[in-house]
Amino acid sequence: MQPIPSEPTQLVAHLFRHEAGRMVSVLTCMLGFDKLELAEDIVQDTMIMALRSWPFNGIPDNPSSWLYKVAKNRALDIVRRQATLQKISTELAYDTEPTVMNEPLFHEDAFTDSQLRMLFACCHPSVSFDAQVTLCLKILGGLSVREIANAFLTTEETITKRLYRAKEKLRSELTVLAVPTGGQLTHRLDAVLQSIYLLFNEGYTSSHPDLLIRRDLSTEAMRLCLLLTDYPLTAQPQTYAMLALFCFQAARFDSRLDETGAIVLLPDQDRSQWNQEFIKRGRHYLSLSAQGDVLGAYHFEAGIALLHSLSPSFEQTNWNAILSYYNELYRLKPSPVVALNRAVAQSQIGQVAEALDCVRQLDTLTHNQYYHAILADLYQKNQQPELAKYHYNLAIERTTSRAEQALLARKRDSL
Repeated sequence: MQPIPSEPTQLVAHLFRHEAGRMVSVLTCMLGFDKLELAEDIVQDTMIMALRSWPFNGIPDNPSSWLYKVAKNRALDIVRRQATLQKISTELAYDTEPTVMNEPLFHEDAFTDSQLRMLFACCHPSVSFDAQVTLCLKILGGLSVREIANAFLTTEETITKRLYRAKEKLRSELTVLAVPTGGQLTHRLDAVLQSIYLLFNEGYTSSHPDLLIRRDLSTEAMRLCLLLTDYPLTAQPQTYAMLALFCFQAARFDSRLDETGAIVLLPDQDRSQWNQEFIKRGRHYLSLSAQGDVLGAYHFEAGIALLHSLSPSFEQTNWNAILSYYNELYRLKPSPVVALNRAVAQSQIGQVAEALDCVRQLDTLTHNQYYHAILADLYQKNQQPELAKYHYNLAIERTTSRAEQALLARKRDSL
């Protein structure tokens, strides 16, 4: 876990990363979905007030509570100044907890968590699937445009345009936060799960220059996924499968970095540090995911992670089984990223030439650091050191993570 900074400016930046998404959710629930951008502006203004106040007046005893109180008061001021929603404004003045404004939003079986409410509201069918997920990552996860672009393996310009179009579409069609129920809720589940999945991934291998692992993001993703299992309509096999995947992945957190913060690759990780309780929970959730009739992509990803978790050493990993899972995963989800990971499995069972042929065909990933890093590894295995060095250098240029840059440089220099 990253230590909480004690210097005001760093603390505000830390809290912005950790709290901004939740604050936007709470304020939007208070103000109405048509005030989404206003809620985002209030959160930014609140952070600026903290930057101005805390260096001179000192850090408050409860910094997070201070931020929520200031943001809530700012929202109340705006409501009063606009002379709208007077009845609810009066309630806000006396309540200590955020209050939902406008009409009641929830049925008895609806979510009580503000983050989940916003996730399902953002996944509105009037915008595309990718736009739904992008909105969730920006608003709920607090990810930057660059981080979202990295998650989608696309450009920042594409993400900026996608966000603008989605917000304009929602602004023109929605006036209040609409949380679906019944069949509408299940129709939005795939986008919600994909959003949570990408949020976990950004935490597991962060694109932040100085933080390879952001446990706060991965922990939040796990919390949201676990909450989904509390509701019958969302406690679906794919939900349990994704939660199992998260558990297997989170079990390795403590072994992925050494004491200096350098990356420790899977072959070199101390497996005695793997969290056995997480692995046990992952197996439990994976068994629950088998209750349905359909195996989805999350099932196969969880199965792959389970095989790694059960192997006593890297050398004893059942790569043939892993490759078969990747073949099934690619059949369900024929994406370049799946093909890239499948090529790694191929190389582990001696199919290096086949893996190279596969990766070289993934020309849509040439801007991505992992494409070049894996290609470099394959050229190294194929005894082509010059091509390996060339692609290690390209991978170094394309990653913003200093830990990844250091790892790639070590690999390159060892050739």
